[in-house]
Formats: sequence, C-alpha cells, structure tokens
Amino acid sequence: MSLTKKRKVAEAKVDNNKIYSLKEASTLVKEINCTKFDSSVDVHVRLGVDPKKADQAIRGTVTLPHGTGKTKRVLVLCTPDKEADAKAAGADFVGLDEFIAKIEGGWTDVDVIVATPAVMPKIGKLGKVLGPRNLMPNPKTGTVTNDVAAAVNEVKGGKIAFKVDKAGIVHASVGRISFAPEKIAENITEFLNAIVKAKPSTAKGTYLKSIYMASTMSPGVSVDTKSFMN
Repeated sequence: MSLTKKRKVAEAKVDNNKIYSLKEASTLVKEINCTKFDSSVDVHVRLGVDPKKADQAIRGTVTLPHGTGKTKRVLVLCTPDKEADAKAAGADFVGLDEFIAKIEGGWTDVDVIVATPAVMPKIGKLGKVLGPRNLMPNPKTGTVTNDVAAAVNEVKGGKIAFKVDKAGIVHASVGRISFAPEKIAENITEFLNAIVKAKPSTAKGTYLKSIYMASTMSPGVSVDTKSFMN
C-alpha cells in the first residue's frame, strides 16, 4: 500500500523508538493528523490480563471531563410510562416493539441502547445482533435502569463504556482532533485511571503493558505507562 504525502510527513514526525509523555503525545497527535475532517482521537491499551478468565474480563464506564466531541445517538427501550422521561432527557429514539422489530431486521443506527429492567426479557433475543456491536444493554454499564433520564444524560454528557477484547486490549475514542492538547490529555487520564481502578487482584505481572494513541488514519504514538501506575 502506497502512503499519501501527508501520511509520509506524519510518519516522519513520529520516533518509533521513543515513548512519549502524555503531554507530548497529546500535542503530537494533533500535528500528525492526516484527515480534513474532525477525526476522533483513539486510545489502545494493552493489558496484562487473561480475558478468558471471568474475573479478568475488564469492563466498566467512565465519564470523560470534556466529552467525546461526538453527539451520541441514544435509543431507549422502555414501557410507555417511561417514554416521556426518556424524550425529555434528549433520547433520539424511544419505544419498544417497533424498535425490537427494526433491530431484528438489522437496524443498529445508534451508539448506545438504554433499557428498563422490565423489558429485558423481550430484548434478550437481540443478543446476536447487539452483542457483536457492543450495544447490548447491561446493568454493569448503567444501561439497564429504571432511571432512564439519568442514563441518557450521562451518555450525552460524555460517559463511555469500555471492555477488554480477546487479545487483552481496550480500545476507546476519547475526543476529537480539534480538542486542545490539554483536553485530550485530561480525557485520557480519566480513562486510564478508570482502567487502573478496574485492575483485578488476580492479574499478575505488568498490568499496563502499552498505551498507543492515534487519530483516524494517523500513525500511532506510544505513551509512557509509568505515570499511570502509581
């Protein structure tokens, strides 16, 4: 694959033998951005865990202080008595049976799905569609709740869910390239602190093995892990 001129210039600015401080990396990631649009800033954290063990399958939520820079589309699946609360909180889609039918037909044009406990038995059958897309409502991430308004407000306010993949890596979008470097760094700090707090007692050896950050289509920048393992 031939690299574009912009990408070649970006690659030249990154020293692959260097591990950057978070402050340096947050500035550099803006300098090496290759896109014309406001691309997302993503973080990839390799953990020293065995995701096959239930107690080491890291997952959780964190509210980024400066949000993600992206307005998330939220679907609330609930009984009619909760619909007004969900709509007032700013949910993009609210309902139940009609959306279950749409999802069964392959529709997943949302970022987060919130559901009330009462409707979960109806939603269980959607696991095949929602599971692989990480959209299945889950009490652990606060997306199965009777307080649908609070859940919608949290998602719209910058709350993200994270989950370790089969390779032991956690991926997350933590802002946009238009953010000031300080805001990118503060969002990443909050995200990494949440991952450190989620460290299972059974995890042996180095927990934060590597941290890379990149914007869409830009080269990755290696970030120093030591400052996050106090």
